[in-house]
Amino acid sequence: MIDYLIIGQGLAGSLLGWKLIQRGSKILIIDNGLENASQVAAGLINPITGMRFVKSGDVDTLLPAAKHCYAQLADFFQQDFYIEKPMLRIFTSHNDLKNATKRLANPDYQAYLNDIHTPANQIDNLETPLGFLEQKQTGYLLTQPLLGCLKAFFIDQNSYRQIDFDYRDLQLQPYLRWQDIHPKQIIFCEGYKAAHNPWFSNLPFQPVKGEILTLHHQSNLPDKILNHGHWLIPLNANQIRIGATFDRENLNTQTTEHGKQNLLTALSQLVPQLTQTNLINHVANIRPCTLDKQPFIGSHPQHRQLAIFNGFGAKGSLQIPGVQSAFC
Repeated sequence: MIDYLIIGQGLAGSLLGWKLIQRGSKILIIDNGLENASQVAAGLINPITGMRFVKSGDVDTLLPAAKHCYAQLADFFQQDFYIEKPMLRIFTSHNDLKNATKRLANPDYQAYLNDIHTPANQIDNLETPLGFLEQKQTGYLLTQPLLGCLKAFFIDQNSYRQIDFDYRDLQLQPYLRWQDIHPKQIIFCEGYKAAHNPWFSNLPFQPVKGEILTLHHQSNLPDKILNHGHWLIPLNANQIRIGATFDRENLNTQTTEHGKQNLLTALSQLVPQLTQTNLINHVANIRPCTLDKQPFIGSHPQHRQLAIFNGFGAKGSLQIPGVQSAFC
């Protein structure tokens, strides 16, 4: 008997499936094997976000849960997935400096913020005319290697089936059944494709297309994440990843010249000396954001055997490990 049938092997479905197996549940993950938003995402973890430098909701509990989860996975697979790295928040307006100063004086923010650096404290090769703030407990998740390891684990556990999920094959009465599977509950972790789910498509999703570049360069950059409206992650001494664009209109997974130039222009404004770059990779996908920026977690009001675990947007790496209690 399958306890949980999980639809989608993105970060939400994979981490939930991992946790359920650790708790002794029998699961089966259904996935079409195609690239999903989690595989191309930056996996950024940033406790303080937005123009007002506000703490992410419940970050004081979510961040320790995320670190614990990724440490367990690193121990199991004998490789690191979460890279903790400081972030330099580059001020783009005087309001940024004002808001950062306010947060720095708040004891609730002390665990996440370091000093403000004035324009006199320049960093070689960076344009920071208004200064910057250094943030602590930031980093990024290596989502693609993690999802690859978890897929192999699920296959080894006979808990993975690569096939398109067809809603028409789902039977609710007299008992729950999908093809030859009779699970106790189905959990949909489909990302933006939930817009086509007949039981959850009415939820206020607000999907956003984002494009990301990976570049090779020859400049000397600090080994820190940079946030200047867009973000820049140093992968090693000569490779960076920059992103992401923000497009609510063209909801497809096609890369565009406009998106690439948008990111390269932002990069040139931050690092004018970075003139010699080679494009290694250019990807696009759709983040399953929601209208109120909160994920959708729980059972369908009329069909309790159907549930959703979705809508994490750009904060999945931070939020997912700490909000699985609804099913675990």
